[in-house]
Amino acid sequence: MRKLLFFWNELRATFWFFPVIIILFSVLLAIGFITLDAVVSLSQEGLGRYFFVNSVDAARSILSTVSGAMIGVAGTVFSVTLVVLTLASSQLGPRLIKNFMYIRLNQIVLGSYISTYLYCLIVLNAIKETSDYSFVPSLSILFALLAAVANILLLIVFIHHTAVSIQADKVIADISAFISRQVTVLFPEKMGNEISESVDFSVDKIKSAFPVIVSVKSPGSGYFQYLDSQKLLTTVSNADALFELFYRPGDYLVAGMEIGKLFLKDNSGENLVDKISFLFVIGRTKTAHQDLEFSIHQMVEIAMRALSPGVNDPYTAIACIDNLTATLCYLAQVEFPSKYRMDEQQQLRIIANRLDFEGVLNAAFLQIRQFSLGSPAVIIRLMEVLTIIHEFALKPEHKKAVIRHAKMTLFIGKESISDKNDLDDLIERARQLIGE
Repeated sequence: MRKLLFFWNELRATFWFFPVIIILFSVLLAIGFITLDAVVSLSQEGLGRYFFVNSVDAARSILSTVSGAMIGVAGTVFSVTLVVLTLASSQLGPRLIKNFMYIRLNQIVLGSYISTYLYCLIVLNAIKETSDYSFVPSLSILFALLAAVANILLLIVFIHHTAVSIQADKVIADISAFISRQVTVLFPEKMGNEISESVDFSVDKIKSAFPVIVSVKSPGSGYFQYLDSQKLLTTVSNADALFELFYRPGDYLVAGMEIGKLFLKDNSGENLVDKISFLFVIGRTKTAHQDLEFSIHQMVEIAMRALSPGVNDPYTAIACIDNLTATLCYLAQVEFPSKYRMDEQQQLRIIANRLDFEGVLNAAFLQIRQFSLGSPAVIIRLMEVLTIIHEFALKPEHKKAVIRHAKMTLFIGKESISDKNDLDDLIERARQLIGE
């Protein structure tokens, strides 16, 4: 079920899904209004004469004008969207294109214009005129006019939103908000009950109780996108087995490579391999569903492009560092899930490849530090945020990871900062962490 939910969420995130839904709804709406016009007689007197059309020629002229305008604006909207995607790819990074495609307003705008165009064509086709009979769907035409007015307002909103959404600060803020929501879901993600890694127990001794070892191969080549962890735990537990997973979502897998080992008590459970392989979702691109590093790398990519010689925009890089700091301060205080997972009977069933705090810290700051060579403002800010993260860190291993990054930052600062005052500022901030 969770695997189906993953595919459903991926389908909803595509650029075409929501517009297609709107278009199908407009077809049903056109049929419904035409049917209503056929059974309801509307008065053309009083205020009705200002809203309802009773002339066949006028009805056709209105619908033709609206439909032509809508399909023309739809082409403009599509062109603007492509320009935004091109700018996002060149200035912020190609991996951010998907973020702009996910924006619901862009999908609604494109779907609204095309659906209004199609609606007008269907209503236009319903208009009939013979020597002894004429049918003018006045209510349907009135709705087409209202839809045209609404689309004009929607175009204004779209242009404003597009101008705002392409700004680097807005993109960074959106990614940061997504990461903030993601970390509260992924850490910790429940996959059975945890065994604290400080508990003294022998994994080798537990493995020795399973004499049959079966290698689990990757069912295909691509990025490890998703794993139904709860279903995996249930499947392994029902077979009274133990499964050790070597990779985590975001890793690239090659078809036929070993991705884990299945420990069995006898040969009767060897068909379990196919059931386990089915739970893996492997695709052509990375997704953020279970991969926190993917979202962090999007932020890092913006910072790296900002620090490139052709752009040289340290303010954008500092904005990325500041937003990543909030995430790392949160993670420095939470309990990362153990890689050892137990079932309801407190039996070890899964040994996972988990993401730890140091891994997140590396993903966030390693490449930014490497690209900050020659940018004193970024190096000094990086040292400042490491000091902040160190204050939030609760565990000794977390503090140790932060100090390690501080030492690397100090080293690259001493190698690249030529101005003595800037270097003194960096050393002064470094003393708070490493005492040098």
